[in-house]
Amino acid sequence: MKKLLITGLLLTSSAGLFAQQTATDAVKQTINSLFDGMRKGDSTMLRAAFAKDMILQSVSTDKAGKVVLSTENANDFVKAVGTPHAAIYDERITFGTINIDGDLASVWAPYQFYLGDKFSHCGVDVFQLLKSADGWKIIYIVDTRRKDNCIQ
Repeated sequence: MKKLLITGLLLTSSAGLFAQQTATDAVKQTINSLFDGMRKGDSTMLRAAFAKDMILQSVSTDKAGKVVLSTENANDFVKAVGTPHAAIYDERITFGTINIDGDLASVWAPYQFYLGDKFSHCGVDVFQLLKSADGWKIIYIVDTRRKDNCIQ
């Protein structure tokens, strides 16, 4: 009886871990699809990764050294990045912390951005995703941008 109880507990806890891993993989896939769409210049792939009213912001410093928060229109971003371009827009991320609670996910991902083979800038992307009937969708991205002190 004791062995049966222990086996049941192990199977129950393993099922929870498996479900969490599956959600983590799905979140990563959505984010990877975004960057694949950027590399390919494919607006359909980009739009598929985004929720309808997603928000896109950047934290940077201006020439005077003042911190600035800028907001970019998601449709303008898709139009600019999701059309064929001469140099490949290659954002290379490293998945850091991924937190999931039910239908909400938060992802911290350091990145380096290249235009073709040429380094452009680096920083950190922070993604918020919502699990919808169509799968995980990005609802918010905020990033930092700089030319040096890149996280590897």
